[in-house]
Amino acid sequence: MKTAIYPGSFDPVTLGHINIIKRAALAFDKVIVCVMVNSEKHGGLFPPEERIDLMRRSIQVDNVEFDVNYGLVADYAKKKGAQVLVKGLRAVSDFEQEVQMAMINGKINPDLDTVFFPSSEKYTYLSSSVVKELARYGADLDEFLPREIIDDVKKKLENH
Repeated sequence: MKTAIYPGSFDPVTLGHINIIKRAALAFDKVIVCVMVNSEKHGGLFPPEERIDLMRRSIQVDNVEFDVNYGLVADYAKKKGAQVLVKGLRAVSDFEQEVQMAMINGKINPDLDTVFFPSSEKYTYLSSSVVKELARYGADLDEFLPREIIDDVKKKLENH
């Protein structure tokens, strides 16, 4: 059974993330969407457990599960028996950084490979940071976030 991990901050999960998750679920037997807690990013809009709750409400795919990891993704993959990391690429700048990370992860866990999914054209510009900025200014979020979580994001930003 091929297990893949799709790591990210998902703060919050966007329609671009969901597009990658669904495509990965078609390509692999099992996909673990893992909220990675980045030591360089302090806090975030949603705590990791809430991010998972938002994703569970937004994505109902049988072979997709959700988890949180506070360590290195290569070590986490080893622990979970995953052979593949899934990474989404929006632009050339993502590619350079992600290839570097793939090489580092391969040094830590030689049995781990990285597969890149290019972003669907309509999500190329989309990131959680952009969505949060749009939400702060009251923009319509229907084209950026799953409808199930739009109110949660707006409410969190009002109280943040």
